[in-house]
Amino acid sequence: MRVCSYKGLSIVVMLRDEHCPPHVHVNAGAWNARLQFSFWHNDIEVWDVAPLSCRPPLAVLEGLCQSLEQPAHLRRARRIWWSRLQTVCLDNKLWDNHSNQVLGMKVVTHTTYRVGSARYEPEGDKTFLTLIGALEGVEINL
Repeated sequence: MRVCSYKGLSIVVMLRDEHCPPHVHVNAGAWNARLQFSFWHNDIEVWDVAPLSCRPPLAVLEGLCQSLEQPAHLRRARRIWWSRLQTVCLDNKLWDNHSNQVLGMKVVTHTTYRVGSARYEPEGDKTFLTLIGALEGVEINL
């Protein structure tokens, strides 16, 4: 489903055979790119571009990221992803309550919990985490 566009390039969430992490696709003919988004922060990053030999200028990739980063566009991408896939791709990740972030490395401290389940609320643009062993869950306002 189309999320938005940038300079004539459509940014879309594919709905067939999708997988984590949350991402969108851009097909420019000579090259394809995937941009990652998240349900716990609002940053967008380029995941990959293929083929590398036809990689577009950095300004184009940055423009695509900035377009998707616009609140209405990012919210639409999240809504489409959640409605079709019913995952925010955070289950079993490590969450640090002190820094309020997902940890890439398995550094366990007294403020680190494993995410038991996570869900997205499109109306409020919020993500809710249930943390294993924590007294309370986490509500993330996006």
